[in-house]
Amino acid sequence: MEFDAVIVGSGQGGVPLATALAAKGERTAIIEMGAVGGSCINYGCTPTKTMVASARVAHQVARAQEFGVNATHGSHIVNMARIRDRKRNIVDSFRSSSERRIESSENLTLIRGAASFVDSHSLTVSDAAGHETASITARRIFLNTGTRAATPEIEGLEKVEYLTNETITELDEVPEHLMIVGGGYIGVEFGQMFRRFGAKVTIVQHGPNLLSREDDDLSAEIAGILRDEGITLLFESYPVAVSGDRELTVTVHTPGGADRITGSHLLLAAGRTPNSDRLNLSGTGIETDSRGYVKVNDRLETAVEGVWALGDIKGGPAFTHISYDDFRIIMRNLYGDGKASTRERLLPYTVFTDPQIGRIGVGENEARGAGRKIRVAKMPMSWVARALEVDETRGFMKAVVDEETDRILGFSMIGIEAGEIAGAVQIAMMGGLPFTALRDGIFSHPTLLESLNNLFGAFQQGH
Repeated sequence: MEFDAVIVGSGQGGVPLATALAAKGERTAIIEMGAVGGSCINYGCTPTKTMVASARVAHQVARAQEFGVNATHGSHIVNMARIRDRKRNIVDSFRSSSERRIESSENLTLIRGAASFVDSHSLTVSDAAGHETASITARRIFLNTGTRAATPEIEGLEKVEYLTNETITELDEVPEHLMIVGGGYIGVEFGQMFRRFGAKVTIVQHGPNLLSREDDDLSAEIAGILRDEGITLLFESYPVAVSGDRELTVTVHTPGGADRITGSHLLLAAGRTPNSDRLNLSGTGIETDSRGYVKVNDRLETAVEGVWALGDIKGGPAFTHISYDDFRIIMRNLYGDGKASTRERLLPYTVFTDPQIGRIGVGENEARGAGRKIRVAKMPMSWVARALEVDETRGFMKAVVDEETDRILGFSMIGIEAGEIAGAVQIAMMGGLPFTALRDGIFSHPTLLESLNNLFGAFQQGH
């Protein structure tokens, strides 16, 4: 089969790209070996945030008496099977919507199977048994195959059952003791979630902090919140061996020597592996880095003319909204003014712990490491009227401002609805406003947004 364009992978950049190219009259195919929608719909954003909502309800019920509500003395029963079914229904709805969008698009063909390169512009597609089902050529190929959970080297791991972000959302019972390898975004979200469902939780983190990309104060704040909720944190530690059947025993190397942890379930959340190894890239001219991520320039072009990569497969920030922006960059360069680039684009993201972590732009550590002249303002959530009224005072806000121009360089927050507040700051940054615009802006009272008046009105001189 011959096409003008082929997209390998139906993630959150791949589907809109495929439908947009088809709408331009290009004969387009999208190849998918798994469920349509990629990791976001099937294993990431949609299922996890659905379950986070259930965990928050459980937490709020447990706190009911603090608000003067008698909820049978704070007791509640978690129905894990019902939580899973609710998650499945929402995931199925989102996935079906993506499938209908593909099927209803003219000039667009959905091909099921695993794609593998024959040469730089030719692919074969195979079914689950490895039998070739299609041979395809295209003048343009777009790689959107994403990543999967990394498998760390742990003695005995191949002999035990373990969980990844893809399988843990299918549990129909609350684990007695969930042991998590990795203290990144996936580890802390699932750790807090299952602790609130009633599981004992231990997080084993190789480094000295959770969420290693964040500023030290934010990492320390989330660690304190998780400990307050009863989660055990082991820093500068890593698993070396695992054994068992119904009960798992993990041998962990810690600063104090070897330790053994026993638990019912083991979740691997120690990074991601790009799916480039499944594409047979050798001989195509498409280059990858030492970790297997496809190398691209700031226009998302690979080393081979006519081949692009978008989404997580190219490395960098692994967020759905970045993948979608990759799609916009490609389309603008193909059919617009040709001036779109990944350079200097703002990076917003939210970690859906409770309270949330919201980020936009550069952090304090990054700014100081780059030698920038900055001013930093920081304010605890306990100073925010709205947070006090709803008894959600954990966390803080922090802003980084250029000392010479008064432009906002970055904002980080751990607190109630942090992602939404970070979005408001992002809009100011997109408009090039000085911090004084938020300092002097009129915002409704009592809202979380009005706290920006106080944050930006309380600057301390940076160093």
